[in-house]
Amino acid sequence: MSEKPTLAIYGIKSPDFVHDHNMCLMQDGEIIQYLSLERVSRRKYDNRLELFFEDLVDKGVFPLPDEFELVCVNHFVGNSFISKTGRMRFDADGMGVLHTLEFASASFQRHKWKIEPLDACLCSHEAAHIYSNVPFYGEFRDNSLCVSLDGGSSLGNYSAFLNREKKDLKLIENGWDELGYISKLFNDNPLAFKMLNADREHHCSVPGKLMGFASWGYSDDKIKQWLVKNDYFFSYWGREDEILESIRKEFGTEAQFDTHDRFMQDIAATMQSIFEEAVLRKLTQLQDKYHADYLYYGGGCALNIVTNTKIAESGLFKDVFIAPCCNDSGLSIGAAALCELYKWNKIKKHSPYLCNTGLDSELSDEIQFTEIEKIASVLLSGGIVGVCNGNGECGPRALGNRSLIALANSEELSRKISMQVKKREWYRPVAPIMLYENAQKVVKESIRQISQFMLMDFHIKGEYKEALAGVVHANGTARIQIVDCGMNRFMHILLRYLWDEHGVLALINTSFNVAGEPIVNTAAEARNAAREMGLDGLVLNGRFFKKGDF
Repeated sequence: MSEKPTLAIYGIKSPDFVHDHNMCLMQDGEIIQYLSLERVSRRKYDNRLELFFEDLVDKGVFPLPDEFELVCVNHFVGNSFISKTGRMRFDADGMGVLHTLEFASASFQRHKWKIEPLDACLCSHEAAHIYSNVPFYGEFRDNSLCVSLDGGSSLGNYSAFLNREKKDLKLIENGWDELGYISKLFNDNPLAFKMLNADREHHCSVPGKLMGFASWGYSDDKIKQWLVKNDYFFSYWGREDEILESIRKEFGTEAQFDTHDRFMQDIAATMQSIFEEAVLRKLTQLQDKYHADYLYYGGGCALNIVTNTKIAESGLFKDVFIAPCCNDSGLSIGAAALCELYKWNKIKKHSPYLCNTGLDSELSDEIQFTEIEKIASVLLSGGIVGVCNGNGECGPRALGNRSLIALANSEELSRKISMQVKKREWYRPVAPIMLYENAQKVVKESIRQISQFMLMDFHIKGEYKEALAGVVHANGTARIQIVDCGMNRFMHILLRYLWDEHGVLALINTSFNVAGEPIVNTAAEARNAAREMGLDGLVLNGRFFKKGDF
């Protein structure tokens, strides 16, 4: 391969299974451009990149260099990407090699009468998930286990690779069967969907909701035995009333498909427990055989923070690495990184703030102290402030650049921001953002790197639960995001001021969007959303605007 920039695309078409289309341009190991389609199209989990690609390129929204190499990520439904009028075409034979790249055919018609062949290759879904870690943590450490666990990849939903002495990954396991039911518990189970009153097309949002809902219940061995005996009710689509009848017969309980029903909460908690136990059991089996020092974990299942914490605290590994875009939103990033490594380019370390497509204002991180004082004043009076600074975050979680923030000490304020402002379900918690030193004070577990991306939860010490009442889950935990000056200068300065001057331990940090809509991307979207949500203030590129001025 040459030294041309790498364009990576995840745009496989399937209306039923594929979601989160995205693309990434990387040069000399650095991400130049990244697009999460939903942020531009404004459709959550958008899978229509083929309809947008040509306009994005032609209008310079996603500028392409004169020459580039193409890598596309596959899925079990196929390998092809064809833009709206066929000007960009990609196709590969077979389903590819799981741990490396495979040459493919592609062409791009940049001008009306000129079709250019492209140097192109195929990257497996599994490898893309694994390599999405590299731009955030650096190249894999020696003696690492790399695991992808997803709803569905290319040749399975689970794959495990081994990295010894920085050589190419060696595939050691993959398939659909062994852990297949694990992801299906969350994204393809009629019992889970009915408990949450979700339609089947909402399979992308159900896993996160079920994890939050599970915190309200308690795992029960008898419920577990009942689930196993009935094959987790996977085949009961359209027959959900029969599940209630089974509950009546087995437990003598008149349960209802209602999120306030305690038995349903216990079912959810038991399903979460089954997931945790299965993942830990598999990792333990792998460790007994391979004795790896580190774990790199990817795929949509890596968004299950409760399980992530169990893994990190298990003592199986010296450290655990998970990318902020560990789900399908990071596939193009992982594929681009792998392709760049094949060209012997060293991958630079990146912050999570990579969503730079479609932004219509000049970015700045200049922050005046007077602005910090104004923001703090609104927050201290119980106000809710939107933040839209610089590039947006890659991945599904707001990490301080596209966030709603408020004091973390009030359950009433927490419910207001979640249910009234964001219009989310009652059982879904909000998370705190805090300084590293404060997190060390209030939690029982060790602070790990993955917490900077809000990928780990912590048990809060009893003496701090009142001060963090708005962000402590029903089970006594909180999904803390740790922030430092190097990662997010604005949030670090604000948190430092609030702690030093007012003793505020943390802020609520939740994504700047209404439920069911993508996170805001541009300044105009932030202004409109702030008005519609009735926010008390808005931060745009470090400048503060009070209510009525945005």
